[in-house]
Amino acid sequence: MILDKESAKKTAELLLQINAIKLNPENPFTWASGWHSPIYCDNRIALSFPQIRNFLKEQLTKQVEHLYGKPDVIAGVATGAIGIGVLVAEALGLPFIYVRPEPKSHGRKNQIEGLLKPNQTVVVIEDLISTGKSSLNAVKALEDAGANVKGMVAIFTYGFEIATKNFKESNTELYTLSNYENLLTLAEETGYINKEQAATLGKWRLDPQNWKI
Repeated sequence: MILDKESAKKTAELLLQINAIKLNPENPFTWASGWHSPIYCDNRIALSFPQIRNFLKEQLTKQVEHLYGKPDVIAGVATGAIGIGVLVAEALGLPFIYVRPEPKSHGRKNQIEGLLKPNQTVVVIEDLISTGKSSLNAVKALEDAGANVKGMVAIFTYGFEIATKNFKESNTELYTLSNYENLLTLAEETGYINKEQAATLGKWRLDPQNWKI
């Protein structure tokens, strides 16, 4: 869900500007899952641009405060959201923890790194939502550890139907700064892509698992 249309447009503009999001319908990328995709998103690149990371930090912080006030803890999903999660926690003056995809196989075998006390309220920060599987895996780990997860705020979502279904089934609120619709609208308006490319990108989103050029 998007709270601020202007923020959504600006976020998409900045991510395209620094090539954190790349659109290439003619020469698709191959994701780790094996899916072929005309879009590739790596929001971690934003951390290398002080003005842009500050904008993302400010927007995420505003949304957390607006939606949830001040939780007890901010949690980032490893590894993509650790950096931006720390910035949000710092802006709010709150403790920070992060959640690994799975427990370590050595040492204390932690999946959650940092101090989390039972029944603390937590807001999860994520950089990118695709199917939602890894993000919700982090939510489950937090809940299993006794946390009260209030919701998740992310930078960007592809808006896949499977993600909507997964978040609904897990009863987890998801808000994002921007999404695929805002991205395509901006990219076409600014001439970053043409109408034919926009149509290709639109078709991919409907069935990404089976899409081919």
